[in-house]
Formats: sequence, C-alpha cells, structure tokens
Amino acid sequence: MTATIFVLNGPNLNLLGTREPDIYGSDTLDDIAGQLEDRARTLDLDIDMRQSNHEGHLVDWLHEAQARKAKAVLLNAGAFTHTSVALHDAIKGIVTPVIEVHLSNPHTRESFRHVSLVGQVAKGTIAGFGTLSYILALEAAARF
Repeated sequence: MTATIFVLNGPNLNLLGTREPDIYGSDTLDDIAGQLEDRARTLDLDIDMRQSNHEGHLVDWLHEAQARKAKAVLLNAGAFTHTSVALHDAIKGIVTPVIEVHLSNPHTRESFRHVSLVGQVAKGTIAGFGTLSYILALEAAARF
C-alpha cells in the first residue's frame, strides 16, 4: 500500500503565479502539485493536495490526515502561520508529522512574519527556496 502525504495550503495560495511573483515566483499551485506528484511517484508516495482560504478547513484536514494514517503533512499555512492558535493546537493534537513549508523566507520579511505558531509545533520547517521548498519537504517526509 502506497503511503500518502497530505499537502495543505492556506489563504491566498490559490493566487500563486499572479500574486507578488517577485516574492512567491511565477509557478501556480497546480504547477507545484504537478512537480510534487512527479517526485512522489519516484518515492512510491501519493500526494493529496488541498488549498483553502478558511482556517477551519485546514484544521479538519490535519485531523483527517491522522485518521487516514497519512505518512506526513506538508503545510503552507500562509498568513495563518503567524496567527493561528487553532492550527498550532491541531498539530499538537495529532501524531502525524507536519513539515512547515514556505516559498519565501519569513525571517527576511516584515517583522510580524518572524513568529511562526505552526513552526513551534512542526517537525521541521523548510523555507526560502521557492517551489523547491515543497520538493525538499517531500524528500524529508519520505524518510519518516
């Protein structure tokens, strides 16, 4: 049975490719999904990729990842990274490892982005490598 990696994306990531390409690049979320699926096949993994602008959906999907015995979750929580106690608590409440992912490096941006409530409870964080951040996180998740 092939293991599944959930890839959860938060608010505004549906706008990738057009939203601030100087920061986030020109790849769309569909482009990233294709890259992840290609790499996942070589690692004998399945990808379950989702995006929502609603915090509660992300919490529900974290719970679902555990219930479905996902191998890991890659989570780009977007702005919720810095504000969501709900995501923080959901990650603490599951045993499925969560890897925080960011296209940009939040520590080189506005000061309000320097604190990550998600990162405080994630297994690890990969940030600042553009779309490669997702691939690096997938590589890490494959080793769990």
